[in-house]
Amino acid sequence: MANLIQPVKGMNDVLADAAPLWERLESAAAELFAAYGYERIRLPVLERTELFQRSIGELTDIVEKEMYTFTDRNDESVTLRPEATAGVVRAALTNGLLHNQQQKVWCSGPMFRREKPQKGRYRQFHQLSIEALGYADPELDAELIVISARLWREVGIQSVALEMNSLGTTESRAAYKQALVEYFSRYRADLDEDSTRRLERNPMRILDSKNPHMHAVVSGAPLLADHLDAESREHFAHVQAYLGDAGVTFTLNPRLVRGLDYYTRTVFEWVTDRLGAQGAVCSGGRYDGLVAQLGGRETPAVGWALGVERVVELMRADGWNEPPRTPDVLVIGIGDAARRKSFAIAELLRNRLPRLRVLLAPSGSLKAQLRRADKSGARYALIIGEDELASDRVSLKALRSEAPQRSLTLDETVEALRREADLG
Repeated sequence: MANLIQPVKGMNDVLADAAPLWERLESAAAELFAAYGYERIRLPVLERTELFQRSIGELTDIVEKEMYTFTDRNDESVTLRPEATAGVVRAALTNGLLHNQQQKVWCSGPMFRREKPQKGRYRQFHQLSIEALGYADPELDAELIVISARLWREVGIQSVALEMNSLGTTESRAAYKQALVEYFSRYRADLDEDSTRRLERNPMRILDSKNPHMHAVVSGAPLLADHLDAESREHFAHVQAYLGDAGVTFTLNPRLVRGLDYYTRTVFEWVTDRLGAQGAVCSGGRYDGLVAQLGGRETPAVGWALGVERVVELMRADGWNEPPRTPDVLVIGIGDAARRKSFAIAELLRNRLPRLRVLLAPSGSLKAQLRRADKSGARYALIIGEDELASDRVSLKALRSEAPQRSLTLDETVEALRREADLG
C-alpha cells in the first residue's frame, strides 16, 4: 500500500452510501425549479480568469487567495470556476439570450476554491444555482427565497434560518464606503493585513472579515441601513412584505454584505448552527449591475446558490434517512447453462417490467445463493437449474413471506411479478 495514490487535498469522493441523498436533493430541486418556470442550462467549468476578476472583485478572498488559475498553452489565463453566476451571465451575453428577453435558468455542477477543507466544505464542491435575468421587480427576490424555503421542506431540513439585508445601489454604497473609510481609518492600528489592504479600495470587505480579533472594531462600524437610498428601502420593504405573505420568516442582519462584489440591494443567507463555524448553506441576492459590468446592457438580475455537500450534511443532521435500495428480484442460475439462461431471463424481465430492479446472483451453490438473496433484501428469488432448463420454466420463491415456491412459465412469472410487486 506504500505506492497508493492519495486524492488531492480537498477533493472528496462521493460514495454509494451518500449518493441517494444527493439524488434526492437534485431531483427535488429539478422538479421545484421546473414548477416555477426555470430551465436548466449546462456551463463549462473552465473560464477566462478575467470573468471572475471583473465580476467577483479583485480584492475578494476568492480572487486573491482561492481560485485555481493557470496559464494554458496559448498563454491565456484561465480559471476553474469558483462560482456559477458569472458564468451564467457570460453565457447569456455570448449566446444573445438577453436581447429584449428575460431568462429564468438554473444549473449545477462542480466549483473549485482553494479553501481550508472542513466538514461539508471541500476544494472541489458542488452547487445548485438558480438565476432570474432581466427581472427588476421585488417579487422575483421573494420568489427565489420562497423556492429555497420550499426546497428545505421537500428534503426534510428544519435547522436553517433566513438572514437578509439590503446593500442599496452603487451610488448609495459609495457614500457608505466613504463612511467606512473614515471609521476604519481611526482604528488603522487595529486592522489586520487583509483589512488594511482593503481599506481604501473596498472597505465593505472588512465587514466580511473572519478574523476574531477584528470583531470589536467591525461591530462598531456604521450600518449600511443608515445610508440606503429611498428606492432601495422601498424595494426591500416589498421583498419583506411578499415573504410575510408567503409565511417565510427571516431576521434582518445589518452586517450581511456577502463576499462577492457584484451584489446590489437584496442579499440573503440561509444559515445553520449544525455544521460548524461556516454556517451558510445557501446564499444569494440581487446583482443588477453585473450584466453591464461584463459588457452587456443594464439588466437587473437576482439568484442564489446552495452548496450540495453542506446541504447533504444537513439532511443527515436533521435525520433524513434514505431507505436502502434493495433488489426486487435476484436471479439465480445453477450451473453454466443455467447461468447463461439466467442472464437472458434477467434482461427479459427488465424489458417487460422496466421499474423492476433485477440483479444476477454471483455463482455458487443454491444454498449459498439463496443466503445472498436473503441478505440482499430482495423480495423474490428466481431460480433456474437443470429441471427448470428441461421444462422451460422457472422457480419463483418469495423471500419476505411464507408463500410456497412456484414453478411458472416466463409469461406467468412476468404477470405474477407485475401483480405482486405493485408495478402496474
